[in-house]
Amino acid sequence: MQLKNYQTETLDTLRRFLEEARVRGPGAAYAEITGEPERQARLRGYAGAYKPLDALPDTPYVCLRLPTGGGKTILAAHAVAVARDAWVEKDWPLVLWLTPTNTIRRQTVEALKNTRHAYRRVLDEAFSGQVRIYDIADFTHMRPHDIRGNCCIVVGTIQTLRVKSPDGRKVYADNEEMEAHFSAAQFNAPGLERKEDGGRPKFSFANLMHLHRPLMIVDEAHNAVTGLTREMQARVNPCAIVEFTATPRRNSNILHSVRAQELKRARMIKLPIRLFEHTSWENAVNAAVAKRAELAEKAKEEADYIRPVTLFQAEPKNRDVKVETLKQHLIDTEQVPEHKIAVATGKKRDLDGINLFDPNCPIEHVITVQALKEGWDCSFAYVFCTVSRVRDATNVEQLLGRVMRMPYARRRRAPDLNRAWAFVSEPAFGEAAKALTDKLVGMGFDEEEARESVETESLLDNDDLFALREEAFAYRVPLAPEETETLQALDGVSVRETEGGEVEITVQGPLGESLQDEIAAVLPTESRRRFREAVVRHRAKREAERSPAERGETLRIPGLATETQGEFDFADTDILIEDHDWTLSRHAAVLEEAEFDIRPTARGFEIDLHGNRVQHGFLAEEAELALDHPVEGWTPEALVGWLDRKLYAEDIAQDDMQLWLSRLVTYLMGRRGLEINSLMHCKYILARAARDKIGAIRQQERDGVYQRALFGTQARVRVTFDHAFEFREDIYRGVRLHRGRWRPSKHFLGPNRVPAMGITGDGEEVQCAQALDRLPGLRFWLRNVSRDPASFRLPLANGFFYPDFVAELEDGRLLVVEYKGAHIAENADTLEKRNIGALWERESAGRCLFVMVEKRLNGKDSKRGGRGTFQLRF
Repeated sequence: MQLKNYQTETLDTLRRFLEEARVRGPGAAYAEITGEPERQARLRGYAGAYKPLDALPDTPYVCLRLPTGGGKTILAAHAVAVARDAWVEKDWPLVLWLTPTNTIRRQTVEALKNTRHAYRRVLDEAFSGQVRIYDIADFTHMRPHDIRGNCCIVVGTIQTLRVKSPDGRKVYADNEEMEAHFSAAQFNAPGLERKEDGGRPKFSFANLMHLHRPLMIVDEAHNAVTGLTREMQARVNPCAIVEFTATPRRNSNILHSVRAQELKRARMIKLPIRLFEHTSWENAVNAAVAKRAELAEKAKEEADYIRPVTLFQAEPKNRDVKVETLKQHLIDTEQVPEHKIAVATGKKRDLDGINLFDPNCPIEHVITVQALKEGWDCSFAYVFCTVSRVRDATNVEQLLGRVMRMPYARRRRAPDLNRAWAFVSEPAFGEAAKALTDKLVGMGFDEEEARESVETESLLDNDDLFALREEAFAYRVPLAPEETETLQALDGVSVRETEGGEVEITVQGPLGESLQDEIAAVLPTESRRRFREAVVRHRAKREAERSPAERGETLRIPGLATETQGEFDFADTDILIEDHDWTLSRHAAVLEEAEFDIRPTARGFEIDLHGNRVQHGFLAEEAELALDHPVEGWTPEALVGWLDRKLYAEDIAQDDMQLWLSRLVTYLMGRRGLEINSLMHCKYILARAARDKIGAIRQQERDGVYQRALFGTQARVRVTFDHAFEFREDIYRGVRLHRGRWRPSKHFLGPNRVPAMGITGDGEEVQCAQALDRLPGLRFWLRNVSRDPASFRLPLANGFFYPDFVAELEDGRLLVVEYKGAHIAENADTLEKRNIGALWERESAGRCLFVMVEKRLNGKDSKRGGRGTFQLRF
């Protein structure tokens, strides 16, 4: 299964943390990663000081935050191999996988045992099929040889680790069936719980965990580990803890946070949610049934088979619209055949054994109360309808999450099949939208993207959804009772009496000419002129507030292209390196002492890795082996083969990799005099050092290709609109917005839709934006969001450069601005950005300007790299 970019980035962050923790400790590693400016902007206040576990201060404990639908469980499966390589450093780790409930526990065990399931395939690929899965209730089925030669995963819940629970008592109890796991050498191991007579240690599952120090994977068990007592943490004794959740607690050491818009861009979820508010539950149900039928017709045009399903949430038995009532209403009133309806409650489980993805499955409607909140996953679910008020209904966020997953994780051709649909009954317009936004926050959405993800539809069947978010038109006038009643009957008009004896007429949404005439016809003659004047002022104000993007303007910035194989393609070093023939074996296979060195100690090794010292130990039975004692199978050839599998890279041929690794092992054992036993014991750290070395070689090759293709004497580059970046009104929906007091006057998306700048929102980057907004001759400007796939970017030798601002001048020229803070020195990274920006300007034939602004100590700013006459002053 091919991971999405945000999933790969999540795992890369985890890998980097664990590797740094191995060398510098978890606290320092966490501080370094979360302290990076881009990371701080992503975490948005989640990250603070690292909080170690009370009983395990040296055990890495971090949380990865992904909204509902982000694929937490598949990432958890991948995380096992990541942790093995970066921290556990054992071929066959023992894993304790915790889930929030017994329902999820059973479903997880079933999925991991199924060799055709994506979760299991990930593990089988990482461990060559040598994987064993156990329900924690069956821990006695484990055998010592299973642990020695397989990745063993035990799935339980946090409750099973609590002594007061029945399962917990079994976990900590002495059990003769576990005796085979405990060798005589381990009887005196510290930390083991012993029998009451103080003799031998208990043959318990908890003691087995303590000895082998399992990797702990925590799936949505919020605050699970910190919720255990210090004693219980020490009893289990995990070597590392990785939590995956949508709604983390603040004390969970949040290392990485994925935004919902990343899931949308990866086509993992359906967004936005189109919300329909109705005055009665019957109307909401009717509309939901109709919408499902409409979507079913559109699904027939899709290449993939899709059968849209409606998920109804009935009320509990002590309320009016219970499951039976709702089902009968669907049959009698909506004329839905009974065989197309499934009920899923605690007692009635019509979906058991049913494959909803089967084209022969007839089910189109599912009724539940809350039974589907755990584990149920059907991406065909498109429509959610609750007969309760959203704010009053329980478990809405879990159920709503079921209709947000995108079928086949691919964008659909019909726009309506890329959205989720919600139908509710609320007494007042707008209440459901706010409540639904709150529910999305509970599902792991940021507040800003939650608001952007809900499109509210009134009962007017109005297609201008953006207009529904406009400021309402309101007008007060004295009216007779019969006139008030007439206005109340008009669609889109609400009327209320005020304390002054007047009536306030409100129109929420666009006020068209026909509606204006209908209202004016009801008003007293003497009020009509003032009413029409008020409408004119309202429209003028709204027009003045419309941003260039809302008026239909488009900002187009030409991209940089380079000639490859006779054609000009978008300049991307990843593409350029594909056409470059390079081999690893042409480079020296050397790791000097400063890069990798081993010194044996009594119970392990001391390793110098790039100037940092690492302690590496092993289990008691391994310690019994003499460090220079020959071990069967530990040969240079075996080490080369193991490294080859571990360091596989798509851009390096296997024979090329094997030749380089063979030379490296020969160098380490010959020239450096390191023993094969020492290298085999420390093979994971050696693999890391070799991977870093190969990475440096690869970057050296990329640097050469980049320089030749863009700056060499034979380079052919072009700035062209054939590879342009287009910015329109719908750009950056859902990104975090600037929330400071300053309101720009020339921002392309308007003053209320300026993407966030910096971490605090009032730093030097904002001051640069203020200077840009005041610039004479500027038509409009836009905050260019870093790493967004729609943003303007220029190639670097390793990745891309996303300048801070793009703009259009009144004379038609295009301006790109990068701000370099006073705290950033003139380093190689800044110089590379300055050079590529200057190249883009130079090759644009005067159409484009590149400006790098820096704040000097005396408070004045200057720009380099461009020919403009702009002076930006704070």
